[in-house]
Amino acid sequence: QLQASGGGLVQAGGSLRLSCAAIGLTFSRYGMGWFRQAPGKEREFVASITWSGGTTKYADSVKGRFTISRGNAKNTVYLQMNSLKPEDTAVYYCAADRYQWRATSVIPISLNDFESWGQGTQVTVSS
Repeated sequence: QLQASGGGLVQAGGSLRLSCAAIGLTFSRYGMGWFRQAPGKEREFVASITWSGGTTKYADSVKGRFTISRGNAKNTVYLQMNSLKPEDTAVYYCAADRYQWRATSVIPISLNDFESWGQGTQVTVSS
């Protein structure tokens, strides 16, 4: 089970930090990802991190503004979002890799790479 939190309303240029706590999952074995879905649009990849934490991947639209990290001792993955824009407004979902200990040379980024999904947290950026 994954529980996302930290969403809210923020002005353009502001920052938010999302958290996703894993319960009942051997967290340290799984790569983790963040996706988002805006109204009327498909769910899209935002960022992912390997189970080791050594490799990260970002969508071009958030590169340089968002940072994904993980704390295996707390079974939590984070998404630090800076310089937020109105187009970042969406429901943000965290997800766990379908496979444990995936080779770190292959970082999961597609929807089908992930199996367990959190409930989502709303992020709204006002202009």
